[in-house]
Amino acid sequence: MNVFAANWKMHLGPADARDYVTTFLRTYTPQPDRAVWFFPPAVSLQAVADALAGKEGLLAGAQDIHWEPKGAFTGAISGPLAAQAGARAVLVGHSERRHLFGETDAETGRKLDAAVAAGLHPVLCVGETLAQRERGETLAVVTRQLAAAVKSGVDVTIAYEPVWAIGTGRNATPQDAAAVHRAIRRWLEARATPIIRILYGGSVNLKNAAELLAERELDGVLVGGASLDPVAWAQLVQTRIS
Repeated sequence: MNVFAANWKMHLGPADARDYVTTFLRTYTPQPDRAVWFFPPAVSLQAVADALAGKEGLLAGAQDIHWEPKGAFTGAISGPLAAQAGARAVLVGHSERRHLFGETDAETGRKLDAAVAAGLHPVLCVGETLAQRERGETLAVVTRQLAAAVKSGVDVTIAYEPVWAIGTGRNATPQDAAAVHRAIRRWLEARATPIIRILYGGSVNLKNAAELLAERELDGVLVGGASLDPVAWAQLVQTRIS
């Protein structure tokens, strides 16, 4: 089953989120071969989770969690708090957390462990910067990020997001993305990790989604800006996969 994941980043408060889901549900025709995951900002998580309750193939997730289950961490949310608000999944190690907020590989690993402990499905984001890509370090960077977070036997979804392609309008070619996905899959298989799916993220939109998803190595997409309009998102989610 392909996954279409929407990362709203710092957009859509609770009222807007409820309106968004209402419009999306009115527009979207459920597809048996795909699931749709929504990652709203923390303040909108419960509104989205409530609006999606009981809807087959649709779920809400958190954009980030702290590695501690509770404590004096002003501004942070824990895995148990996210789960109580209705989250069923969580993004871990998104490039913006790594590069804008200084999250280390070790901290990402702790967050993934915390997600599992809280009963949340972790979506681990990995990817290289443009400088790393130009130096031929893509696979070294990606496997380092995997090694710091993934434990043998852990149920995890991977999202390959080349940092240079996020929000820039640039994109890896479907073939480039497939090559990295293939390498990730081999790395996971060698460590007896149950692979559910590997998503691609990085300036995915209505114009390039079909071409990307035609690559068999891609099990879905993680989408930022192109997921903020509910009608356009419903169209993208219904992209024909050849």
